[in-house]
Amino acid sequence: MTSRLSLIPASWVRRLAFTRFGAYVSCCLLLLVSPSIAECKDIVVKTETNKMVEISFTASSAYTDPFNEVELDAVFTDPSGKQLKVPAFWAGGNTWKVRYASPLQGVHSFITVCSKASDKGLNNIKGRVEIKKYKGNNLLLQHGAVKVADDKRHFAYGDGTPFFWMGDTWWMGLTKRLVWPEDVKLLADDRIKKGFNVVQIVAGLYPDMPAFDERGENEAGFPWEANYTGIRPSYFDAADKKIMYLADQGITPCIVGAWGYHLPWLGVDKMKQHWRYLVARWGALPVVWCAAGETTMPFYLSKTKEADKEWQKNEWTNVIRYIKEIDPFKRTLTAHPSRTARESLSDPSLLDFDMHQSGHGSGPAKQAAQALDGWRTQPVMPVMSGESRYEALAIPKPLPAEAPRGAFWAHTVNSGLAGHTYGANGIWQLNGINKPYGNSPGGNNWGITPWNEAMNLAGSTQIGAARKLIESIPGWSSFEPQPEMITQWSSKDTAVLAVTANSQSALAYLPSPGSITITLPAPGQQYKGFWFNPVTITKEKELTLTTDNSGKFMVTSPAASQDWVLVLTKN
Repeated sequence: MTSRLSLIPASWVRRLAFTRFGAYVSCCLLLLVSPSIAECKDIVVKTETNKMVEISFTASSAYTDPFNEVELDAVFTDPSGKQLKVPAFWAGGNTWKVRYASPLQGVHSFITVCSKASDKGLNNIKGRVEIKKYKGNNLLLQHGAVKVADDKRHFAYGDGTPFFWMGDTWWMGLTKRLVWPEDVKLLADDRIKKGFNVVQIVAGLYPDMPAFDERGENEAGFPWEANYTGIRPSYFDAADKKIMYLADQGITPCIVGAWGYHLPWLGVDKMKQHWRYLVARWGALPVVWCAAGETTMPFYLSKTKEADKEWQKNEWTNVIRYIKEIDPFKRTLTAHPSRTARESLSDPSLLDFDMHQSGHGSGPAKQAAQALDGWRTQPVMPVMSGESRYEALAIPKPLPAEAPRGAFWAHTVNSGLAGHTYGANGIWQLNGINKPYGNSPGGNNWGITPWNEAMNLAGSTQIGAARKLIESIPGWSSFEPQPEMITQWSSKDTAVLAVTANSQSALAYLPSPGSITITLPAPGQQYKGFWFNPVTITKEKELTLTTDNSGKFMVTSPAASQDWVLVLTKN
């Protein structure tokens, strides 16, 4: 490449900056005005498989409104010859950045394509990323970002290794009420110890508040300028620290682009800009996308709610179609609904999995029924609850640990054990330690428990530990709900059952103690198992049983008045 702009020598130009997540490399291309013509050296950066690399470019021209005037992409060619068009993001001033990651070892070449073809600092810049095998312990980097498993019913890491979704809800976790770094590290470390591996978090356009409410600010303010005239990179610089820390710790950030009712305020074109910016910022990280929260939900005080619902359903569908078109990394995508993600879009086939909001007031029977309905609905996809019964001291009444625990087991077992997301009132809205979040636009208050107290509610320990139990069961990633195999149950409560392929293992959830008769397609088969106490998270009683000639057996739970989990595996 030749130009009337000459490069500073490469040894002066390249600046490699590494964070704890690995090789977040910033390679700064600095151009100086020169009357001479010089050959432009290619950019070369190095990283490891699935580690994000960052490459910076400096514009040679000045722009009045860079975010809206300039669009920059880098077209990467990976070692297999596949091309990926990776959007860049404006980082403030005259700087644009491209972030890239790949599971493929080898040389990945790129060339930039800028809407301002005359800008020699942004357009037609060439380089390569050299990738070697990752050697660390982060499971997201060892195995790759979460995707839908081959059976279309469960989740897996990028290389196919089974992944059980055990999520936590930090809707407002990017606000300044969760202080970086001490608060983020405290909460994240607590969740990791308890077994959580996903955090659902909103990218600045929040629920339960109007636009530009001061409670939505982070350390740098709001994500958008007033009247949505432009994005604010400083907001996302601060947000980067939290998102990258989660990924660095092996937690998958499930990034919710906005709450549904923000779409009419931004308009479709601005929301697409917002999502292009999110893809550019975080798409190279091992994230999952959630297009919007409560996709069809109108603003609390809207006077045209029915019309808003229908408009949002159609237009969020268009936005999701756009996200899938521009995301070169093809991260797993869903939507958070008022009931089910499928119902919230005019084209549910765009979804990778069906997220449910299974209800704060719904007991195990309704949770189980909704999950089973989702399992049986076409098109086939994983089903999991992204918002269930929040453990709480309010919302609108106290819900002890047994409420979210019962919802977890009932919905999760009846949706094939793909996963579940827990929530605690106080954490979802990040009640400050010394200052509660405050009232909803409708005037109600969900509760004042500070997040650091809500962090220690018993349900998070009980539900987090369930992941360890489930992953210990042989064949767990092939579980399917089998309610018809429960042929007798002594209680009026709804018991649920999931069985693996070839009836290798079975798991039943009993909301109350009692005797259950199960008929498996395995006559005369001996099983070993145990009763698991989901309250104390311990094995209470081991057992051995043999099915009769029809595959039937009967077993009675321990007598304690609580819920119980039965685990069986072929002997």
